[in-house]
This record gives sequence, structure tokens and C-alpha cells, in this order.
Amino acid sequence: MSDTRDSNQGRFVSAQAVAELAGVSRSAVSRAFTPGASIAPATRARVREAAAALGYQVNDLARGLLANRSRLVGLVTSDADTPFRAQMISALSYALIERSNVPAIINIGPTAEDVANASRQLLRYRAEATIFLSGSPPASLVELTRRNGQPLILVNRAETGLDSVHCDDRDGAQQAFEALRMAGASRFAVINRANPSPSLSAREHAFVEFAAASRFETKIVRVGRADYGGGKEAARQLLASGPAPDAIFCVNDLMAFGTLDHIRGAGLRVPDDVSVIGFDDVPVAAWSSYRLTTLRQDPRRIAREVVSILDRRLADPDLPPISVYFPVELVVRETVRARL
Repeated sequence: MSDTRDSNQGRFVSAQAVAELAGVSRSAVSRAFTPGASIAPATRARVREAAAALGYQVNDLARGLLANRSRLVGLVTSDADTPFRAQMISALSYALIERSNVPAIINIGPTAEDVANASRQLLRYRAEATIFLSGSPPASLVELTRRNGQPLILVNRAETGLDSVHCDDRDGAQQAFEALRMAGASRFAVINRANPSPSLSAREHAFVEFAAASRFETKIVRVGRADYGGGKEAARQLLASGPAPDAIFCVNDLMAFGTLDHIRGAGLRVPDDVSVIGFDDVPVAAWSSYRLTTLRQDPRRIAREVVSILDRRLADPDLPPISVYFPVELVVRETVRARL
């Protein structure tokens, strides 16, 4: 049999073509592919045989339009190529596919308008829900999605009135400070980016707060990006500004990698001269070239909780906002001095 798309002038095989080959009505084709629908077994078998011969695939987009709801779930993110964000997208995609959803990933720019445009696009496609890994939609769009019954879930950020799942950044910062303090550190620094995300900002502020409570000052360096290059630049600024710190908390692992490479290149020993802690525990953190002590988030656990919230929200849209915090785990490797 020739290719069905070629024989159909480049179009997908239609349900009507299946109906004609099977000698049944168009509605019988629909019932043959609808679980639980009323149709004689012999008719279902004839329809499915015709569909297989033609290469027919059920049009889930059309079904979604009829039901006024697709199986699409939007994943709105920025910096999708960064290690932890990529892990998070992978875990969410897997969890959604297990739920029979189709993840639609939109990698946005840094502006509020980028967030709003992504949200509008997913509304137009009747997405079943939207999960934000970056940014938060404006209040006007939150209300619009609510009126249209589309749940919004935020990951690692919080917004009044919206469901959210996030790690306990404050506890993670406290664990980082205590590990460095117990290692005998007295000159602390935090490396972050300018205009940080809510989670990165929370880590910085909490670390400074815990250090101050123990009567330690913390030098803060903020650079343009929270990536490897940003970590190198922040470390350069730190070493050029006076006596080197003996403990550095980086708000994510990427910045920690850049920090480690710069301070080692400057002739300082890690952890003998400077201890460094990151955040996220991306796979590279365990590589022999870094062996980074860091705070671990669990993307798969977060993804499972997001799906659980989605199920609960769809079952009862009037539930009060759901907010779930996950603890983080200090993973001790080789970039912090042994406890004194």
C-alpha cells in the first residue's frame, strides 16, 4: 500500500476515510476509538482493521476542541538549557506523560511580557494546565485562566492565591551556613546574580540573616548571570576587593563551578584556603573535577507533587491555594573543610 499521506495529498488520514473503507458511519469510527463507548465488537474490529490499513491516527486535538479541553500541559521556563532547569523539565515531562498529558515546553525570555504571551498562547490552545518554572503571570491573566478553569502551578516560587511547589530555600541556606561555620570559617561571602529569581534571592537573604545572627558579616557579590561565567566573574571580584573569604556560598551549582575554577586558578586551595558550597546538586557536582558540597533538590519528587496538585485542583477547583515545601539535603563532598 502506498504512503497514506501521499495518497491523501499530504494530509493526515481522516476518520471519514476509515469509515468509507470499513463501511460504517463516521460516528462509528469515533466510538471504536473511545474507551467505554457503545459499539458492537465486530464493528470495532472492522473499524480498527481499516484504520491500521490506512495508517489512521486519532486526532486528539480535535477531540480536545470538542471537549473544550486538550491534554496539553504547558511548561513555561527560561534558561531551559541550564542543568537543574533541564532536570526539572525532564522530570515534569515524564510525570505528565505518565498521566497521559502532552507537555508543551515554552522557553521564554526574561520579561514579564514574555510570561504573559506564553500564558495567553496556552489559553488559546486550551491547555489543561500551565506550570511555571520561571516568572509569574500578571494578575489579569491569573483571573482569566481561573475563569477558564485552567490551573496554574508555580515551581520554586510563590504567589498569593496560586498553587506552588518549592524547596525550602531558607533551610538550605541555614544548612550551608552551619556547615561552613562548623568548618571554622569566619569570612563569609555569597555569590548571586543581579535581579535574582525569588528562590535565589531567598537563599542569599537567609544565609546573610543566619550569619548575622551568629555575629558574622557577609560580603555579597552580584553579577549579571547565575551561570558558570557569572561565578568566575564574582570570584574575580571577591579576590580583587581585599582579603579572600574563607567560605563562599553560591546560590546555585553553576556559579559554584565557575567560582571553584577561578579561585583554584588564582592559587588558592579548596577547601584548605576557601570552602565552597553550591545549591541544586546537578550531576556535574559529583564529577571528580569538582566534587562539590551542595544542597540537593529532588526534581522527580517535585514533579510528582506538581502532578498531585494538578489532580486535586482539577477535581475541586474551589480548593484553597496549595503550597508544598520540600526539604533539601546537604550533600557533603570535598569543597568544605572537615569540621574542627
